[in-house]
Order: sequence, then structure tokens, then C-alpha cells
Amino acid sequence: MSNVFVFDIETIPDTQAGRRLYGLQGRDEEVAQAMFAFVRSESQREFLPLHLHKIIAISVVLATDERIKVWSLGDESSDEAELIARFYKGIEHYVPTLVSWNGSSFDLPVLHYRTLLHGLSAPSYWETGERDTRFRWNNYLSRYHYRHLDLMDVLSAYQPKACAKLTEIAVMLGFPGKMGMSGEAVWPAYVAGDLASIRNYCETDVINTYLIYLQFELMRGNLAPTAKDHKHQQLKESLLAENKPHLTEFVTSWGI
Repeated sequence: MSNVFVFDIETIPDTQAGRRLYGLQGRDEEVAQAMFAFVRSESQREFLPLHLHKIIAISVVLATDERIKVWSLGDESSDEAELIARFYKGIEHYVPTLVSWNGSSFDLPVLHYRTLLHGLSAPSYWETGERDTRFRWNNYLSRYHYRHLDLMDVLSAYQPKACAKLTEIAVMLGFPGKMGMSGEAVWPAYVAGDLASIRNYCETDVINTYLIYLQFELMRGNLAPTAKDHKHQQLKESLLAENKPHLTEFVTSWGI
């Protein structure tokens, strides 16, 4: 297998943009509630447009031939620009296969808008073959290339009505699924100052995604059952070696 970089982001309302776009004033919590109310009045739901999401956590699984590592980029003091810059630095260094769940519809578009906002550069990510011919027929931007593999997209055969939730597919396959919180709880947790729990939650999401990816590789004949079992064991050992409660809990819940 090539280098694999499974990723997931967690976001909060971009209250600074809300102030600019809607002429809002007040504390962040008040501005966010006004943004939710405005969106709800237009669409009957509180999910903000993607350009109004601010990234507060990016968690990854990096799997190479030599090792597997799960972590959240930066630390709790890192600002959004640093998190995004670290994400692209990983792509530049490892030139990996990117793996996500719903990344084409959410994570990557949000990253695009925030990269634009912060004036960051990511040449390998945006490469489509003009400078590096390796990317001409397999790049991160084309929906039907596997250099970025959105598992939700592919498994649903690109049919919106066939899409499934990450946690449901994970649990169906015998994996723990979401742990600690859900996406709807991220903003309240952030307001409460609990960024650590958000980062931990994001890490369990990418672990589930990686496990589904291994099952997908088995399904399409790129991974033998014995090799998949080996990678499961390798992941388990890596998680336990971190000696972090949420990772140990994941292994215990997995029951392997």
C-alpha cells in the first residue's frame, strides 16, 4: 500500500465572517446564534454554508509501510492557519492517498475556503499534471480519481440517496463508531472550553474511517485477509502505545 493519510476536520461558526457579512455584533456565542437563526430562516436547518465554517481540529491517521500513527495536528494553542499549513505539509512530504468520509462534500471545500482566507500555498494538493505528470490522471481534485478517496462517495456509487453515516457503517462492520460526542456537540463543547474532547472525538472518527478503508481495500482485492488482520493488530498496538484514555477506550470497545 502507498502512504495513506486519513483525515477529518471539526469546525465552529466563523463569527468574524458573520460580523462582516451580516453586520452582527456581540460576543461570539451571540453572533453564532444569530448566524444559525439567519440560516434557519432560509433553509429550515442550522447547518451553516461551508465558507462560514472555521476549522478548530484536524485529526489524521498516517499509515506507511513502516508505521501507523493517529494524532491531531498542532496542539490546543494552534490557530487555524497553523492547522491547515500542517495538513498541506503532510501532503507535500508523503504524497499520500488521502482518505475521508464525506471529504469531497464537506472537509475539502471547507479547507479550500480557509486556505484562501489565510493566503496559504499548497502546490502538491492543487497539482493536476501541469508541473508533475504523475498527477495528470490521478490527482486530489478530480472526483473520480483515487488519490483522494471519499469512502462515502464511492461506497454510495455517488448517489446522494445511498449515502450513509460514518458511525453506522463502522458499527455495522464491528468497529466502535463515534465516541465521546457527535458533530452537533462540537460548538457547545468549544464554548465550554473543551477543545481536548473535540480533538479526541475527531481522532476516533479517523480511526473508524481508516478501518472502513481497510475493509474497502479488501473488497476491491488490494489487501489480503491476512494483511488486513496484520494492519488491525498494528493499529491496536499503536493506539495502546499512546497510553491515552480515549484511544485505549477505542481498542477496548473494538474488542480485539
